[in-house]
Amino acid sequence: MSDGVKTVGTAGPPDDLPIRIAPLPREQWTDAAREVFAFWGEPDAWENGSRTNTQMVLANHPPLAMAFNHWGKHILIENSAPAWARELVTLRIAWHMHSHYEWHYHVGYALNLGMTLDQIAAIGVGPDAGSWSDLDAAVLRCVDELWENSRVTDATWATLSAQYDKRQLMDLVFTLGQYVMLGWGLAAFGVQIEEGVDPIGFDLKTGSGRLPGVRFKPGEVEDWADNQYES
Repeated sequence: MSDGVKTVGTAGPPDDLPIRIAPLPREQWTDAAREVFAFWGEPDAWENGSRTNTQMVLANHPPLAMAFNHWGKHILIENSAPAWARELVTLRIAWHMHSHYEWHYHVGYALNLGMTLDQIAAIGVGPDAGSWSDLDAAVLRCVDELWENSRVTDATWATLSAQYDKRQLMDLVFTLGQYVMLGWGLAAFGVQIEEGVDPIGFDLKTGSGRLPGVRFKPGEVEDWADNQYES
């Protein structure tokens, strides 16, 4: 895709979310809040706070935040389902929910796996885009079926279970649930994309007009935090 990225699907621009729960102000930083900041291993987070608005908002409720972070670490890093399938799930549900924050970061994670911008754009079309393998189409169809009907059809389950073991199937379904839950929280609390970050829209165009770039998950490379939040 050399001349920009085509717009696909129906997802519009991100909502202009009102900030209802703001990042925790410094005068309220307790040790419990600092543990939230430092959970993912960002340099200097204990002293200076997290660079991610998600953690700074969650730090308003440290017991909830730490429980969520331990769960999120399993889903994001320790998950037994294949990484490719997880990004299909996450990006498809972000598309359904118009979750700009989730879409922005997981586009970079998908690029890091070797997914092309054309393939990411096709996630907005869904399982019938025409370019997916039977397995990839089944992963996307699983998301759509659960999103629309809270059920997975026998045909979709048969395709998935022919390739994935029980743990992978369980992780795949709970990955979907994780990002629905997170998307609800981001929208309800009004969590914003971090200041200075070049946001990636649902049309895969950035605010600056540059093509989206690879991003790394926590701990994946030594300077992952700089890569995450650079503009």
